[in-house]
Amino acid sequence: MTRDEAIGTLTAAGEAEDEAFPLLEAAIACAIHDRPLRDPGPARTLADHAAARLAERIGREGPAEALTETLAADLRLNGDLLSHDSPASTDVIDVAESRRGLSGALSIFYLDAARRAGIRAQGVDFPGHFLLRVETTEGPVALDPFSQGRLILPSELTRRALRAGLTPHVADRLDLLMAPVNDRQALIRLQNVLFSRAIRDGDYEGAERSALRRALLDPEDNRPWLDVAAAREKQGSLTGALEALARARTVDDPMEVTRQMSVDRVRLQLN
Repeated sequence: MTRDEAIGTLTAAGEAEDEAFPLLEAAIACAIHDRPLRDPGPARTLADHAAARLAERIGREGPAEALTETLAADLRLNGDLLSHDSPASTDVIDVAESRRGLSGALSIFYLDAARRAGIRAQGVDFPGHFLLRVETTEGPVALDPFSQGRLILPSELTRRALRAGLTPHVADRLDLLMAPVNDRQALIRLQNVLFSRAIRDGDYEGAERSALRRALLDPEDNRPWLDVAAAREKQGSLTGALEALARARTVDDPMEVTRQMSVDRVRLQLN
């Protein structure tokens, strides 16, 4: 798959309804868009194996236990403790080969397998750490893919929330701590991680690519185009920055003041 083909896949994913969002294929396209001409086979093979093994466990185990045993025990998916900041930890092709990655990247395989097996599971954008919400007969439970898919008790969720800086009033609200996000939002969150890292490291080309992927995945959100523009400006591509700022313009856009200030700043540099 080439970078242009990846853009086509991401564009189609962006146009899909949330219920039909192709999470795995969109995640593969994100990986190829970042580093093209690689074989996506390992990621698809891992996903197929996960779905098949999970289907065998359904009925014999509860949904949360079945997910953990399949993805963490059988297929050895776990958090990447040694190279946490490496781009490979967010790349589903690399994760499929190493079986190590960030929670957000590991979750893609959990969620894809759950969808195919009929398990109700969603991502949870927990402060600083992506979790999974799995519906069981006893109610929803939280799993941590980074820690071998282990169950996170409500008391631990509260402690984590307090450490992350949430107020006690919010940290005690499990309905807020376990509020689910859809698959599109889960993948966009992973691109946000890449964008923040790239900006921190001065990799403005990488920042532009990750921001562009966010824009393609959610074409109704114009904010990613501001990040595309900022990354292009850092590279000295002022015309490209203006083009991105033009894409960010919408009617009644609350970010319009910020956008116009950016336009004026870039135009001054051109002049």
